[in-house]
Amino acid sequence: MLPRTYEGQDCSLARALEVIGERWTLLIVRSALLGVKRFDGFLGQLPIARNVLTNRLARLVDLGIMERVPYQDKPVRHEYPLTPMGRDLTIAVIALMQWGDRNLPTELGPPRRAEHIGCDGHVSVRMGCAKCDRDLHDGEVAVRRAR
Repeated sequence: MLPRTYEGQDCSLARALEVIGERWTLLIVRSALLGVKRFDGFLGQLPIARNVLTNRLARLVDLGIMERVPYQDKPVRHEYPLTPMGRDLTIAVIALMQWGDRNLPTELGPPRRAEHIGCDGHVSVRMGCAKCDRDLHDGEVAVRRAR
C-alpha cells in the first residue's frame, strides 16, 4: 500500500499529489470550477458521505485552495469559493478532462466541454516552449532536474 505522503521525494508532482491527489478532493475542485459553492450543492453533484465532504472542504480551506465564507446567519451556513490558488487548478482539470476524452472515451462522447466565455470557442491545454513559442508534443519534451 502506498503511503499517504511522499516524504523524501524532491518532486513538484509528489507535493501536488499530497494536496489534490485524493480522488474526492479533485472532484470537489471540479464541481467548484463548475460553479458549486455550497455544501448541499457539492452533495448534490457527488456521491460523497457528508463527513468525508466536511473533512475534504476543511482541508481545502486549510491549504488555501478554498475559502469558507458565511452566507447565512441563522443557522450559520458557509460557501466555499475557490481562491486564486484553487482557480489555478483549472489548467490541470482541463488537461485531465482532455486526457480522459482521448484515452477513456464513452459511446456518447465527452460529457463536458471547456469553452471560452468570450466567444464560446473550445478551450484546450497545450504544451508550449517558452523560448521559441512553438506548440509541442509529448515526444518533444524531456523532464530534467532543475538543480
